[in-house]
Amino acid sequence: MTYTAGGLIQAADYNGFANDSANNVGNIWSTGSTDKGYGQTAISNVSVAGTVTATQWATLVNNLANLGSHQGTAITARTAPVAGNTITILNAVATDINTLTGSRGNAAASGTEYGIFTGTTSKTTVTGSGQAAWTITFTHTVTFASADALRYFFNAGGIVRIKYGKSSTGTDHDPDWNTLAGQVGTINLTGRVNATTNTIAGQAYTGTTRLSGSGGTQTTLATTTGWYNLTGSPTTIFQLNNASSPYTPEFIRTTATATSSTVLTLITTWVDDGTSGAGTTADISGGTATTSPSTTITGTAPTTLVTYLPPSTTYLSAAWGTPTIAASVA
Repeated sequence: MTYTAGGLIQAADYNGFANDSANNVGNIWSTGSTDKGYGQTAISNVSVAGTVTATQWATLVNNLANLGSHQGTAITARTAPVAGNTITILNAVATDINTLTGSRGNAAASGTEYGIFTGTTSKTTVTGSGQAAWTITFTHTVTFASADALRYFFNAGGIVRIKYGKSSTGTDHDPDWNTLAGQVGTINLTGRVNATTNTIAGQAYTGTTRLSGSGGTQTTLATTTGWYNLTGSPTTIFQLNNASSPYTPEFIRTTATATSSTVLTLITTWVDDGTSGAGTTADISGGTATTSPSTTITGTAPTTLVTYLPPSTTYLSAAWGTPTIAASVA
């Protein structure tokens, strides 16, 4: 490129920054591809023989600033030119674009947690009989308007969150399952953009991240599996077994599947092999349901609740739209 201090800004210089170089603002700011792109309005190139205007230069400078602010990435401070002023060379533009590209999966903040769902997310009737084995299967789908909307969601720092809970009583086995469900905490699925750890609202996310949980025997946590690592076959992203003998075969497991380019499917199974102490039974109570909208488990019944934290819209428009959540229990 001819872009040097003291030189004239040529169309090729500007276009390289905007769209044409290996790392450019457009790749992150607008459509991009795969794990690049926030879905914002694209910056147009200048014609080969054209003149770079103050307005065009200001748009690029402002977009750089917004990218840095959204990510929480420190870049060079600049003042955007205004019409009527001489357009001068700005230092370190290429360096800052490279930095922003490398940290594109980070976000300084998250949006407001979304907890509207259709269907049923709680098992309100008794499960099991005597000492027979049983399984509860919770199925959740998170559906986006388009493949690009899904990419923008995860690229800009969106998080899909899974919560587990049960507090109903009445059977011998209820206390064991109440404890196990309460030990999980939350399981958080991110895009794992740039195949690395992404920092969102000050928290490090590695792909699948368990937060606030303690206890049990964690047999699976797919820490390096995010949306971009999923396939059309279910991947177990989390499993927690009961740590107390003789109930160690009992577990809660969640699998994740990229059902299509627009649909994430999460299937959670609560499994009891029928093991119980002398004179006790393996069945558990139902209870009251957690109903929509909710971002916390408010009922007493066995529940797996899926919510999401959309990206922050302080510096971006919501190009990802409003994904929908559907739930069912069997």
